[in-house]
Amino acid sequence: MSATFVPAPVNADPLSLPALAAHALRRPGARRSLSVLSVVLFLAGIAMFAYPVGTDAFARYQQNRLSHGFGSSRLQLAYRTHSVPVGGALTRLQIPRIGLDVLVVEGTTPGALRAGAGHYVGSPLPGEVGNVGIAGHRTTFGRPFNHLDEVKPGDEAILETPFSRFTYRAVAPFDGHANPWVVTPTDVSVLRQSTGHELTFTTCNPKGSASQRMVLRLELVSSQPLPYR
Repeated sequence: MSATFVPAPVNADPLSLPALAAHALRRPGARRSLSVLSVVLFLAGIAMFAYPVGTDAFARYQQNRLSHGFGSSRLQLAYRTHSVPVGGALTRLQIPRIGLDVLVVEGTTPGALRAGAGHYVGSPLPGEVGNVGIAGHRTTFGRPFNHLDEVKPGDEAILETPFSRFTYRAVAPFDGHANPWVVTPTDVSVLRQSTGHELTFTTCNPKGSASQRMVLRLELVSSQPLPYR
């Protein structure tokens, strides 16, 4: 009589998913893989928390450094001749509604914006005719525009230069949209020049994403010369 292959009996009740997982984890290789994954996820969590904290600390350092030279004779000369270098202190911005007080530097390069907020090169200086443009982060490097969406029409923003203090006021909704409002990242029309005295803030939207831009428009309502320092 020839031999026949007899398969092993099959358990009528298959193991549940937790039981299968427990069985797999009893293998040394699986335990090592899980340990490595746990460490990676732990470090990733620390990095996600530490990055914004670290960028905020760097922005504070930059703000302190810039404040020491703000109002100096060297800055006054550079300001008068429109020759403030990218990354140099240009104006102090205050928005009482959201408790903002930050030095704005010249330029909107990644390096310049690490100081907090930056003035669009080529746009007018505070108080000049045209549309003054200022950009800032919402979630990193000091987060100057973190609460820009809370500014309402009628709220004020103050730009203080080495020579004058200019007060701008957020305008009422216009052109069929609110103020502030949201545009695409490529919509540069919000920085168009005009014959009035305008101020435009831009920042990323939503928070933590660069898929859109939030825009706030203001207009000059008063100016006050400052004593020569």
